Parts: sequence; structure tokens; C-alpha cells
Amino acid sequence: MRTSFVPRLGREISLIGQGCWQLGADWSHVADDTAQDILRAAADAGVTFFDTADVYGDGRSERALRDFVADRGAEGITIATKMGRRADPHEASQYTLDNYRRWTDRSRENLGVDTLDLVQLHCPPSEVFANPQTYDDLRTLQQEGRIAHYGVSVETCDEALDALRDPDIATVQIILNVFRRKPLEHVLGTARENGVGIIARVPLASGLLTGKYDEHTTFGEKDHRHFNRDGAAFDVGETFAGVPYEVGVEAAREVAALTPEGWTTAQFALAWIGAVGASTIIPGASRPEQAQANAAAADMPPFDEETLAALAHVYNERIREHVHAKW
Repeated sequence: MRTSFVPRLGREISLIGQGCWQLGADWSHVADDTAQDILRAAADAGVTFFDTADVYGDGRSERALRDFVADRGAEGITIATKMGRRADPHEASQYTLDNYRRWTDRSRENLGVDTLDLVQLHCPPSEVFANPQTYDDLRTLQQEGRIAHYGVSVETCDEALDALRDPDIATVQIILNVFRRKPLEHVLGTARENGVGIIARVPLASGLLTGKYDEHTTFGEKDHRHFNRDGAAFDVGETFAGVPYEVGVEAAREVAALTPEGWTTAQFALAWIGAVGASTIIPGASRPEQAQANAAAADMPPFDEETLAALAHVYNERIREHVHAKW
């Protein structure tokens, strides 16, 4: 497994990480035993970075990671969690030091640790990123020993750039994939210059970039790919990367046609994110075999200029008009 050293995190993390949203909720149900099998398969394949959140299954995902680490050990493992989506109402006024303490204390209990490796603000209102008090409060959590490092998970490139002005932020998590290229223009370069890690989420556009979906594919009622297509529950960019489903299906066919022999379209799409400069990529998995296949994407050969240009053409011709100005 290839790794990236993140200066502000002070550690190496695996290029392919493991996203753990699916182990909590909002996708097809993953049984507890299967969740442990997925985590073990990822770790056996070289994954050392695991991303979760306090709201994934109301803590179920965090507790799955607690059980995994209790069985396997924490050596070499980095667990990143997120906080803020428990706020009710979800408004900037809820992002206070007292709430940060409550949220992180709950995650510490769920994960069974005294100090959280990395805590990220979980897509708060935009004004939270622009408020200097936000980062002072996060530094207070560090001083109190609740967290070792802090980062942000953002919806927009502008939010990322606001956060990157802070001198101590360790990571920025942002949607980055073949269908969401805008972060390449400003965010990745600024992060790299400042030693900040880039965590690429929604790397397969909620499965569109596996190339396995068609116009007739359906999803369960409790799956966000069914209930959030219009942004009814949270930002629509989190579902299919904000790409209209039928448009994404057609574009994914073009990506599939570019995939080298011997590799899957999903591996091809993940490898592209590594090629353009992400520190770690966090695809989800509902089966152990998926976790293993995702991890193998780190071994893909380098991209040639012709392939990179062809992928850019798919974006510019099919996708750009639907997403570029929004995020």
C-alpha cells in the first residue's frame, strides 16, 4: 500500500483509506459481523486510515471501529471521526466549545479512547469556517487532551480555502472524484503548500463510478441514493456527487470505456484521485471483497497524458455544467 506523509498530522496514512459511513446507516444494511469482516479485510490489504462520524448510525460506525481496534490493536491505525451534525437545529450558533466537548466526549466513549486521533467539523454552515473562534475552540480541545489533531469536512471549495487560513488545521476532507474536479484548481495546491492533508470523500460518486449502475437500478428506501437525490436530507452533493443520476450513468459508461484491461472502473476512478494529489481516499464498502478491491487501486500504474485528457473531456462535456459552479 502506498502511503502519504501529512506534515500537520505528523504521520503516514494509507493512500486508500476506508470510509465507514456504510457501517452505520443510510446505505443498504451492513450486519455487525460483516462490518468487522470489512474492517479486517481493509487492514489486511494495507489500509491504515479509517474515517467515521458520530452520526453514522448514531454512533454505530464508531463502535464498530472500537471493536475492530480492540481485537486488532491500534498500532499504525489512524481513526478520523467527525462532529457537528448532531446539532439541532443545524445552525452556526450550535458550534460552540461546550458542544464540541459534549460531542467529542461521546465519540471518545464510542471509540474507547482517551484522545481522538483526528476530529473534523462535519460540513457545518459556511460561516463557521470563517470564524476565528472556531479554531481557537478546537485548539482548546487539543490542550485539554480530548483530540490530537483537528480538520474540517467541507461542501465547497470556498469553505476549504477559509479553513486553510488557520495555521494548525491538519486535514481538509472534500468531495473529489472524476466527476468533481473543481478542488484541483485551488484547494489541493494550497493544502500541499501548507502541509495539510486532503481526504477525498465520495470518490466513486456514490457508486456511479463503479460503472455497474444503469437507468433501471433501484435503491432501498433507507438508502440516501433513494431519499436524498434532491437534497431532501442533506447537501445533494453527497449523493452521486451532485450529478443528475441519468447524466452520471452515461458519463460513467465513458469512464468505463477508458479503464485499462485487468482493472475495474472503480479502481481506475480511485487511482485517478491518487494521481492528482489526494493524501488519502475513503471509499466505502458493503462487503470484504469490495474493501480489498478498493485497496488494490493503490497499485495501478501511472496515468498517461492521453488518459488524463480523455477523463477531463468527459467532465467538461458531460458533468461540468451540473456541478462546477455549485461547489
